[in-house]
Amino acid sequence: MTQKTERLKDILAQARAEVGKVIIGQGEVIDRALICIFTGQHALVEGVPGVAKTLLVRTLAHVLGCEFSRIQFTPDLMPADIIGTNIFNLQRNEFILVKGPIFTSFLLADEINRAPAKTQSALLQAMQERLVTIDRETHPLSPNFTVFATQNPIEYEGTYPLPEAQKDRFMLKISMNAPERDEELTLARRTLGADSPEATLASGAVKAVIGAEDLRTMREELGGITMRDELVAYGVELVRTTRANESVLVGAGPRATQSLLLAARAAAAMAGRDFVTPDDIKAMAGPVLEHRLILRPEFEIEGLSIAEVIRGILEQVAVPR
Repeated sequence: MTQKTERLKDILAQARAEVGKVIIGQGEVIDRALICIFTGQHALVEGVPGVAKTLLVRTLAHVLGCEFSRIQFTPDLMPADIIGTNIFNLQRNEFILVKGPIFTSFLLADEINRAPAKTQSALLQAMQERLVTIDRETHPLSPNFTVFATQNPIEYEGTYPLPEAQKDRFMLKISMNAPERDEELTLARRTLGADSPEATLASGAVKAVIGAEDLRTMREELGGITMRDELVAYGVELVRTTRANESVLVGAGPRATQSLLLAARAAAAMAGRDFVTPDDIKAMAGPVLEHRLILRPEFEIEGLSIAEVIRGILEQVAVPR
């Protein structure tokens, strides 16, 4: 293992440990969020209210030394409320730019599916190019700009489904479930004391392991993780198989292939290895593909789930040795 790869492993381990001081349990969720950040991608976070989705992103921003903003998406939210607008200044007799909350590093788009498509689309250019266009003038965003968009998986009244083009821009779908009994017991005890998760974050007990300027360097060091050509071909074949599956109406596109390989490489780094294994690709296949596939109606009626389809594809495609 090279010195750079060893440093990356240590930083990831420290970040995981510091976030774990606030977020009880949810180890897999923390790992997947770090994978998105260190690959420069975005995450769709799904979970019922109260499972610490907002707290997770706030804590990640603190630990990685980045800015944090939160937007509560509502049906009356307008694109200008997100990206900002030019306002005429009478004293200076000129227009000045009032930047919106999108000008940050980590953006929490809370309940993104509660806003109509026109407002949701305000994020498209920012997510893809890290640029924002206001009155025909383009402004750069932070190179660390990362969107964590949340959805409630059980409440659909008054919501607008995300367009496929926007869902495809999220690298992973991260499902946050309720904690296990022991973890919830720990949370209850801490809430009654002085070390509740929110108090722990506010007290300064959680340390920043790197600064915002170091994140780009960390991403470059991911390039030191080795991935054999056979594994690249394996990832490509998995994604291509989704397009030929009889139960899938819309399969995953080339962006899914890119996301799968980048996520697998980051997963190897999270595991402390400087090489990718087939298991890394298998572990990331579900989070990468789940939100990108659309089943045929007749198979949905029969009760087939996307998770079952992905498991079938993993069994179907030969694993390289």
